[in-house]
Amino acid sequence: MIATATELKLDIERVGTVSAILTQPAHSRACYVLAHGAGADMRHAFMEKAAAGLADRGIATFRFNFPYMEAKKGRPDQPAVAHATIRAAVAEAARLCPGVKLIAGGKSFGGRMTSQAQSKAPLPGVKGLAFLGFPLHAAKKPSSERAEHLAGIAIPMLFLQGTRDELADLSCLRPVVEKLGAKATLHEVEGRDHSFAVLKKSGRTNEEALREVLDALVAWTDAIT
Repeated sequence: MIATATELKLDIERVGTVSAILTQPAHSRACYVLAHGAGADMRHAFMEKAAAGLADRGIATFRFNFPYMEAKKGRPDQPAVAHATIRAAVAEAARLCPGVKLIAGGKSFGGRMTSQAQSKAPLPGVKGLAFLGFPLHAAKKPSSERAEHLAGIAIPMLFLQGTRDELADLSCLRPVVEKLGAKATLHEVEGRDHSFAVLKKSGRTNEEALREVLDALVAWTDAIT
């Protein structure tokens, strides 16, 4: 499917301006506001491949940099700044893609900041949150404290998690999703780590893993109302 990629500037009230990209196929039926992880910006290979793969499936994406990444600083923004950035991105995506289903979330840190923003005050027009590797805890420190705010979210949530993800021990994440009830869905990606990469000995490729992730994301997006 042919898609256009438009370079944009996103204005964040009382914060500043960051770069953004709208990747939009013809006749897109949804737009995913896709926030990057803590250590890589919106142009990281994973983000580029995800945007291209979703465009092939008829889903637009709105990617953006958090201010710290735009300024090439190593330390992520304070939550209030990240939340404000996400709200600005959601509003701009809604303006640029009128009439299509809007979902939000992203990779690791970006997904968690989106869920925090949603828990504090609903993101206008957003029908669901999709997490590409929710960072439930620090590496090798299993805990579910970072998920406590999820109980305050009323819209559907999708957790796409590798079974080898060191930032989301499934023995901790499964009970979290179960407790959230019907509004939460967990899709486990067998043998994948936090970046959805596979071990060479698995006989599968990272591209196959990404296809599974994107297919699951699109099926879930199409199902929510």
